[in-house]
Amino acid sequence: MSQNAWWRGAVIYQVYLPSFSDRNGDGLGDLRGLAERLDYIASLGVDAIWVSPFYVSPMADWGYDVADYRAVDPRFGTLAEFDDLLARVHRAGMRLIIDQVWSHTAAAHAWFQESQSARDNLKHDWYIWADAKPDGAPPNNWLSVFGGSAWHWSPVRRQYYLHHFLESQPKLNLRNPAVLEQHFASAAFWLARGVDGLRLDAIDFMLHDETLRDNPPHHAPRGEMPWNPFRLQRHLHDMCHPDSAQLMQQIRDFLDRYPHAMAIGEVSSEAGAFARIATLTGTTKLHMAYSLGVAKTPLSAAALRQMLRDTVALRPEGLCWAFSNHDASRPATRWHSGRADPAALVRLELALLLTLPGGVSLYQGEELGLPEAKVPFAALRDPFGLHFYPTYAGRDGARTPMPWVAAAPQAGFSTAAETWLPLDPRHRALAVDRQEEDPNSNLAVARRLIAWRRRYPVLRHGDVELIELPDPILAFRRSLDGKARMAVFNLSDRPVSVDATCLPAFVPSAELPFVTTISGGAFHLPPFGLSLGPATS
Repeated sequence: MSQNAWWRGAVIYQVYLPSFSDRNGDGLGDLRGLAERLDYIASLGVDAIWVSPFYVSPMADWGYDVADYRAVDPRFGTLAEFDDLLARVHRAGMRLIIDQVWSHTAAAHAWFQESQSARDNLKHDWYIWADAKPDGAPPNNWLSVFGGSAWHWSPVRRQYYLHHFLESQPKLNLRNPAVLEQHFASAAFWLARGVDGLRLDAIDFMLHDETLRDNPPHHAPRGEMPWNPFRLQRHLHDMCHPDSAQLMQQIRDFLDRYPHAMAIGEVSSEAGAFARIATLTGTTKLHMAYSLGVAKTPLSAAALRQMLRDTVALRPEGLCWAFSNHDASRPATRWHSGRADPAALVRLELALLLTLPGGVSLYQGEELGLPEAKVPFAALRDPFGLHFYPTYAGRDGARTPMPWVAAAPQAGFSTAAETWLPLDPRHRALAVDRQEEDPNSNLAVARRLIAWRRRYPVLRHGDVELIELPDPILAFRRSLDGKARMAVFNLSDRPVSVDATCLPAFVPSAELPFVTTISGGAFHLPPFGLSLGPATS
């Protein structure tokens, strides 16, 4: 793949639209709100914006249950407002990536209503239907990620339909060429308007075993019962199907009609995610992919070192890194040891994200160092959390409103008396206006890191070499065309020294605000400290 492609090594800013900025005062973020905050996003120095679904939807899963792929939901705005947003993004020198949910629709979608109506209608095989077993039980033992059986009975059609998530999210049959062509037609509608990319939701769930074989059991470690029974199966047949590579080729063949556009896929946290990224991306497949597993990784030198080993061994062409998103808890909380300086952890996480090989997805508020919000049960909106509460409170803690102005009502997110999710009071102190005033804030550090990444092509396009050092140190070298940069991280809450002979010709950069002292032939890093700078290649 050409290094000149705009998406290669790009920093993509993910906007979760319901919680970014509310312009019409109804308590829910919208397209106009996003358009009016573009100067802020541009000031970060990112290459592109990925915006969550804004299509007509019952909102059972907050937009990831689509009822019309070509219509803007009035709660988010109008098609004219989308066009205005797109034009503003391009004027600001950025690209726009839109979410595409192709594995399933809302049950309210006209396609499903027709498919359900009879076994012999024109769309009878647009979804996954199967007969009950002789005793009335579901066709197999597959489970929904959101709890319970992955099959739901339709008394109209008198068959079960497959749903990997909510019962109201029936699974589409992507082996049916007519379904795929409809998705291509819907994508073409947006690409023709000038959209620059597609983010494909849940690509591991797009295809499954056509014979509907049972999944084998997965025995829980130490015999402990997980809070979600989904983890009690080895998901060999309901997801991650080998035919997915061929499907990605079909998608790429379609996208090649639009040379300006790209696609980035979401890979699940099931084992072997990096191998799947290597298989599903490349010159004839998806341009990029990221794994949810990375966004759930604990802060551990050993775990991060293994991810880098996998990267070096597999060399996935389209790897993108995401430590945070709308489906995962915020790293400022997930990685917190209880004793660490929160700002030090935030800066380490940002520096690690922005120096790894491949693309980067930065989630709204990650640049501010927002901790996971505390959402009371009465205010929860996530169906995943509502089902498993109180053991698991769901994804709402990463989805609360963006804090813009510390002293303003709703921290400047909305003029409404109540917002769709409540603002966490702790987020006010980390609001954008407060951090804009502080040259040493998390936001200021994020901007400097993104600028540093843009300044040195080696960080966008260079190879990576893991430097084997003992815990708690993670170190690697990026190299390109005889030039190199080195990154060294102390992933512990105590000071650590590294013998200088282990980091040959390394010079900590004076361009970045990280403290590294050098004495006695060693580099000395503070708790959760780091050092970045040039080195020999």
